[in-house]
Amino acid sequence: MYGPPSPLIENYLRETGFWHVATIGRGYKLDPKLISALIKRWNPETHTFHLPCGECTITLEDVQLQLGLPVDGFTLTAFVQSAIGESYETHSRNEGMIRLK
Repeated sequence: MYGPPSPLIENYLRETGFWHVATIGRGYKLDPKLISALIKRWNPETHTFHLPCGECTITLEDVQLQLGLPVDGFTLTAFVQSAIGESYETHSRNEGMIRLK
């Protein structure tokens, strides 16, 4: 992010508990060597990182826990179209999002 979020959405971000997410990474520089190492270990076929300790993937629960995102309320069901034109129906279960073709 190059600057603070727009004042037009600041109140919405604060009300939903996402303000801190909008400000993550400000003042930090990315480490090109770390990014390069992760790219080399990424397997696009299995959507996992291949590390010396084994395969590793990042789940929505991991992101929620690491970013401290609030998770409560109703689940979301929607149709999503990818950038390459594939359509997916997504719905959530107790353990995360399920993607169906």
